[in-house]
Amino acid sequence: MPAANAGKKKIRVMIADQEGVFRFGLKRLFGAEDDLRVIAQAADPGKALTLALEFKPDLIFLQAEMVRLANIELFAQLHHNLPDAKVVITASELSDEDALSYVQNGAAGVILKAVDPELFVKCARKVMENEVWLPKKQVAQMAKMLEASEPSRPRDTLTSREKTIISYLMQGWRNREIGQHLGITEQTVKNHLRAIYDKVGVSDRLELVLYAIHQRLELPPIGPAESSSAKPAGAKTPVSSHNAA
Repeated sequence: MPAANAGKKKIRVMIADQEGVFRFGLKRLFGAEDDLRVIAQAADPGKALTLALEFKPDLIFLQAEMVRLANIELFAQLHHNLPDAKVVITASELSDEDALSYVQNGAAGVILKAVDPELFVKCARKVMENEVWLPKKQVAQMAKMLEASEPSRPRDTLTSREKTIISYLMQGWRNREIGQHLGITEQTVKNHLRAIYDKVGVSDRLELVLYAIHQRLELPPIGPAESSSAKPAGAKTPVSSHNAA
């Protein structure tokens, strides 16, 4: 609904995909929205990097096949040279392992080309709100992968402080902001995270969030005394799942 987004700052989008029909369709889809504007299109990895550096888009829809063609270097260079740009990987099909790998390496999400067109619009807006976009199936499968290692690493040993840190993590807070709002150093936050990873059997922030979602951990809310009125600038919510509706 374009009218609902009138007055919002336009999201500057680049589409990098080898399929001309897909680029054309996505551009028309975004063109019907007041807050989305396609500023560049690229049909090969070299052009994608050149145009991204020239136009500095807010959001890049990047074809997975193009990334593989460039031996991952394209994705790494985009992430390095444009750290503020959100990159969403598009693919005809994508394994759970590949989806997890992309997100762990800095992608704002992955989306399958076969989904309803409206989900591309929703995806664009959600990732710009610092959510990570994953198909519901992929979130469920990743959670199952984590479940296998759970029995020998009980969650019941989590302290109240550790659960509070997970609450901040679920809202996308960075270590520095967590430390500031809890009155502890950033290094202390890192120490807590290492202890949490060891207790529940995960290896990074994304896996911890997936674990918390799957296990429905009872976490303390971030109340007014502990949080600011707005999420810190640049904070990133690690993951959320999305239905096709």
